[in-house]
Amino acid sequence: MAKKKKSNGKKKKNTGNPELFSQLATTARYSRTLLSRQLLSCGLYAGQDAVILALDAQDGLSLSAIADQLGVRAPTMTKTINRLAVQGFVEKRDSPTDGRLSHVHLTDSGREAVNTVKKAIRRSHRLAAGQLSSRDLKSLSKLLRKLERNMVAALD
Repeated sequence: MAKKKKSNGKKKKNTGNPELFSQLATTARYSRTLLSRQLLSCGLYAGQDAVILALDAQDGLSLSAIADQLGVRAPTMTKTINRLAVQGFVEKRDSPTDGRLSHVHLTDSGREAVNTVKKAIRRSHRLAAGQLSSRDLKSLSKLLRKLERNMVAALD
C-alpha cells in the first residue's frame, strides 16, 4: 500500500469549481421556492418573510434601514413594503423628526403572521435537512457563512 505524502503545512490554492457555484445557486433557488410554498398559507410571498421578521425584532424601522439590513436596494424594499401594506401586514407612518422619512410598523395582522412565518421556516428547514445529521448541518452552516463573507468582501 502506498504511503500518503505529508503536507508541507501550506494550504492548497482553491482553483475553483464552477459546478459548486451552480449547485449553490440551484440550492438557494429551491430553498426559496420551498419556503415560498410554506408561506402561502398566510398570504405572504418570497422576501416578505424577512421584512416581517425584521420588524418583529425592531418595529418602526425606516424603509432604508430595512433595505440595508436585508441587503436589498431601496426601490425593491419600497415595492415590498407597499405590497405588505396593501395586504394589511404593515403600515407606513411619517417620521416625527424627519418629514422625508417614513417608518414601517407591523399591524395586528402582521404581528399574527410572525409565528406563521417562523413555523414556515422551521417546516422548510425540516424538509430541506431531511436525513442530514446535526454535525452535517453545523458544518454546512459554517461553510455557507464563509462563502457569504467571501462574496460580501468581493462586492465591497
